[in-house]
Amino acid sequence: MQLDQLDKLANETFAGRVVRKDLVRQVKVGANVPVYVLEFLLGKYCASDDPFAIETGLMVVNQTLKDNFIRPDESELAKARVKQKGQYRLIDKVDVRLLASEDKFWAHLQNFNDKFVHIPENLVYRYDRLLQGGAWCQLDLVYNALDEEVQKRPFYIRGLKPIQVAAFDPDQFIEGRRRFSRTAWLDLVMRTIGLEPREYDLRGKLLSVCRLLPMAERNFNLIELGPWGTGKSFVYRESNPNAILISGGKVTVPQLFVNLSTGRVGLLGTWDTVAFDEVAGLKMSDGTVVNMLKDYMESGSFARGKEEVPAEASVVLVGNTSRPHSDLVRTAHLFADLPPTMIDVAFLDRLHYYLPGWETPKLESRLFTDHFGFVSDYFAEALRQLRKQSFVRAIDNEFALGSHLSARDEKAVRKTVSGLLKILHPHGEWTHAELREYLEFALEGRRRVKEQLKKLAPHDYAKTAFSYVERDTGHEYWVDVAEQPDDLGTQFDFESGTASGASTDGGWSPTALSTEELISQGESKHVEFKQTGRINLHTKQRDPVIEQMVVKSIAGFMNAEGGTLLIGVTDSGEVFGIEKDLKTLGTKQNADGFGLWLNSLLDNLLGPVAVAGVKFQFENYPAGTVCRIDVVPGTAPTFAKGKKGKANFYVRLNNATRLLDTSEAIHYVRARWR
Repeated sequence: MQLDQLDKLANETFAGRVVRKDLVRQVKVGANVPVYVLEFLLGKYCASDDPFAIETGLMVVNQTLKDNFIRPDESELAKARVKQKGQYRLIDKVDVRLLASEDKFWAHLQNFNDKFVHIPENLVYRYDRLLQGGAWCQLDLVYNALDEEVQKRPFYIRGLKPIQVAAFDPDQFIEGRRRFSRTAWLDLVMRTIGLEPREYDLRGKLLSVCRLLPMAERNFNLIELGPWGTGKSFVYRESNPNAILISGGKVTVPQLFVNLSTGRVGLLGTWDTVAFDEVAGLKMSDGTVVNMLKDYMESGSFARGKEEVPAEASVVLVGNTSRPHSDLVRTAHLFADLPPTMIDVAFLDRLHYYLPGWETPKLESRLFTDHFGFVSDYFAEALRQLRKQSFVRAIDNEFALGSHLSARDEKAVRKTVSGLLKILHPHGEWTHAELREYLEFALEGRRRVKEQLKKLAPHDYAKTAFSYVERDTGHEYWVDVAEQPDDLGTQFDFESGTASGASTDGGWSPTALSTEELISQGESKHVEFKQTGRINLHTKQRDPVIEQMVVKSIAGFMNAEGGTLLIGVTDSGEVFGIEKDLKTLGTKQNADGFGLWLNSLLDNLLGPVAVAGVKFQFENYPAGTVCRIDVVPGTAPTFAKGKKGKANFYVRLNNATRLLDTSEAIHYVRARWR
């Protein structure tokens, strides 16, 4: 192998922490152990760029595997060796169970094929994961056949060490990151998971890295469905000792949460990531499993017995699609291959990111790297340490999220951005362009979830026009999903001059319905809710971006069929009130002051002619005051003044307010006011 610049930089910066990934594949042949187990050995003996050291280390690794790794068909030979030598060191997967009838813990050695191996209780309590699916370990086994035992069980574990990195220095890791450009670091992460970055474009790299999000971000819920053979489950099964992969079968409440008979906490309380493979064939023992999982995915805790148990495990669903995704989009939805019990909109709404597995290529030899990447258990520990940090507020200074994002959407987007920043920028430094890139990626993944929910429950999930606003320019950008892009032509018929499904009877009649009726019917083409008119509930300060969104909504109604904007109502139709807005109005903190501010805002940004078509009133409710703004269709185009004097043209299409580009605006204006 010819070392490239990235190999040299990686070895120079992380000496002893990187390993050649082709060696892993080479040793893997004939050794049915996870990659992180092999890299545990390769990291000890082959973490070098010196060919002679690598060759010598490979000999040691192969000899260690030959002497200590037990293949299932060699179990009886291994037992004989332990008896002959009295003590033997081996590498095997160990899981432990409590046999209540004997009041004793017994260890099961998978390849050694013995379910009754003595293990000291202190080791069981020290390593909880031995009780939850087991862990690969390096262990010392001794033989001691006691005469007083009625049933001979002579094998004893004297010492045991789970195969994980012995020590990790987060400061060293972060300082090392500073020596790499974003591109170089992204390529190193790709090589760490075994893929050659030169075979992927930037989008392909980011999609691959997204599989690591559940390991870097606490309580992150991800789904990936796509064709077989794309490596969807590899990172959860092979490359991270902190993740567990459940393949098919039946899932029970005790397995995931708490076993009430023993008090043992289940998988979600023990592992960093719990991934469900072949999810289409997954069976739940009863409806309680999905309901408890749904609650856990939302809150990060579960109630079982007398106590609420907090946990940080991320939940991952991976599986194959039965048909091409284009067929599913056209005839059904992208969740169609999930078990029927999981096709529950409340459950699916907890998913933070839908990774499009159909965009990742099927694995073939050219896609695997022959270069250096991090030793898997070292990088896994880095991700584990990064879980303690949070970058969920990273976007606030530069971007604001659009009006169609609910609180749950916003949480999902923020967690995705945070995870990508942890993986690619653990040192906390990034550019505006990079942050925008991650934000758009996050919005796309969450919108993919929302689009499917819209098919399952159109009324509850109608708002899918995801957007963000760039604070320094005030410009709003919409984010599409590749398989379902927004198309203005499908929403507006330029020949007839009407929006699809629109009435042609003169537009919106604002006096036809009371405010209570508008709230009860929810948002639509003619009705929009905004929780606040000027205050950012996160910063507790007045936010010009939120004010601009009010202006955009009113301009959009004017350029379409008219409508009603209700300020002080949440997306879900609950009265919130404008009282927090009133506190930002200086000396006149009442409805009159709010009206003066609103009139001045519209006059400055839309012009006095447009303001004449707006009427607003205030209605009091127990929860607060609502500002109702009725907007009649404009007799001429209305342009909203943005930053630097730029004029933007917004129009209400279906249930979203969209910014049209110059060409679209010209066609629209000609058709609308011809």
